[in-house]
Amino acid sequence: MSYELDHVVLWVADPVRSAGFYRDVVGLEPVRLAEYEAGEAPFVSMRITAGTLIDLVPLTVAPRLNAAPGAAGSAGNKANHVCLAMSEDDFEALRTRLEAGGHPVTPYAEKSFGARGVAPRTYYFADPDGNVLEARYYG
Repeated sequence: MSYELDHVVLWVADPVRSAGFYRDVVGLEPVRLAEYEAGEAPFVSMRITAGTLIDLVPLTVAPRLNAAPGAAGSAGNKANHVCLAMSEDDFEALRTRLEAGGHPVTPYAEKSFGARGVAPRTYYFADPDGNVLEARYYG
């Protein structure tokens, strides 16, 4: 069997505000933002790769999912963190944008294990809803 990560869902208070953060600070491109703003899509997505998205789903949807058979109680919870891997240049540029925007960033951590082995350095930061992201690069 062969699997790939398709998407991660983050619960947010305001998908448009969150999309702005992920676009302007993190550097991801929004998907269906105009459709969401027009009431034609239930959430906004942010493109990570050609086959992977972060979905920014409004917390107002959680009660419906929590009532669904097989998903009861699963909606509205935060994940521990989502890790984004990038080039070393993008890693440093993202940290610069975060700090310039007043977004707290953890100190660098070294030699952190991930999907591609050991990353030389990583750091963590939160989006406007408190969802934690990790940034890393591989040498």
